[in-house]
Amino acid sequence: MALIKDNLIFEYVNGSLGDQITIYRRNGQVIMAKKRGRSNKKPTQKQLEARYKMQVAAAYAKTMLEDPELKAYYLSKACPGQNAWNMAIKDAYNSPEIQQLRLEDTTVIVTAKDEFRVAEVDVQVIDAEGILLERGKAVLGRNGVDWYYKAANIPAGGKLIAVAVDLAGNETLKVIQLE
Repeated sequence: MALIKDNLIFEYVNGSLGDQITIYRRNGQVIMAKKRGRSNKKPTQKQLEARYKMQVAAAYAKTMLEDPELKAYYLSKACPGQNAWNMAIKDAYNSPEIQQLRLEDTTVIVTAKDEFRVAEVDVQVIDAEGILLERGKAVLGRNGVDWYYKAANIPAGGKLIAVAVDLAGNETLKVIQLE
């Protein structure tokens, strides 16, 4: 791959030259690269899964970029050579991470991170028999990473479940057993 600068001939050329070279533009730069062809190998299961995941991510990006606020948000996260589409795809491709789930008295604290934004955190309190006692949305703290949920009842032997959801709808679940 070669980046072409200040060349009048290549400024107006676009496309493939025979079966050898492809010339295209990305973010105002002219790029010349070897022309790639289709592979004759059958795709593996992992490749098929990655293709499907990319299709889902592209569908998400197309929908999200119709919203001017989200488009501006993704554009603000873009580095040089990237655009809002790239960032929306990246967001849809990666799930949020729950780094910590802890309990202080009756307050459940969930530390959740995402490269872009964690949209919401849902907390469930389940008793020792597996019955759902309560469920609700946690509130984002001032630090932008910790989410707080005030539980009415914390049963011994039960468990807490936290589900973090990002803008793209990707979910991450974490469970802790109560003693």
